[in-house]
Amino acid sequence: MKHVLIPDCQVKPGIDVTYLSYIGQYLVEKKPDVWVCIGDFADMCSLSSYDVGKKSFEGRRYSLDIEAAHNGMETLLKPLWEHNVKARRNKEKQYKPRMVLTCGNHEDRITRAVNNDPKLDGLLSLDDLRYKEYGWEVYPYLEPVVIDGVCYCHYFASGVLGRPVTSARMLLTKKHMSCVAGHQQGRDIAYASRGDGTQMFALICGSCYEHNEDYLNPQTNNHWRGIYLLHDVHDGQADEMAVSLKYLKQRYA
Repeated sequence: MKHVLIPDCQVKPGIDVTYLSYIGQYLVEKKPDVWVCIGDFADMCSLSSYDVGKKSFEGRRYSLDIEAAHNGMETLLKPLWEHNVKARRNKEKQYKPRMVLTCGNHEDRITRAVNNDPKLDGLLSLDDLRYKEYGWEVYPYLEPVVIDGVCYCHYFASGVLGRPVTSARMLLTKKHMSCVAGHQQGRDIAYASRGDGTQMFALICGSCYEHNEDYLNPQTNNHWRGIYLLHDVHDGQADEMAVSLKYLKQRYA
């Protein structure tokens, strides 16, 4: 089995999402069996509690966030759709990967907004993002899913307060199995083995976008961005391959 990890894209109004087309083209070419979108595909900046009252918050609208998320998702999936239309026309086998999406804290902003203001119930919903309509198996925020022995979740919580595990090495120590997470910018990877010698790995990779974040500085904005292909996935073992957005842009732009 071959998996692909699509880290946090944080799609929001006003950013160029052309790079998502490059990812879609690459995946149609490589045809991984499983696509995993690790969450925070949509940024939902209009519901951010951190920017309320700041100048940067002016002009944000929920409807624009949803529209941007739809545009980003359709840009990502368009190469797949076009490939399958062509395959159907030529009576060839279509490419239909298993598509798994684990919701992140940015998608959870919708749920939190409704919980904090019940009158929004029925007006705001995760269904507005239409992830399921686009073909994804959607897993709720912080609910893990195990595929071929690898556990995927937006992030893995630790301790009574449920704070994110921020180190790949610590992730192996605490969870005792192969784990893949997003949430944290850049990338961190670690390896270990079980008592019988079976290999385990942990990967934290949470940046799959080209824009810089306002809350980061020039140093912290300079993190790695891209996707990961996991080859020969079985029983929690895999050969990981990093594919940067810079490479994809050079190849498909």
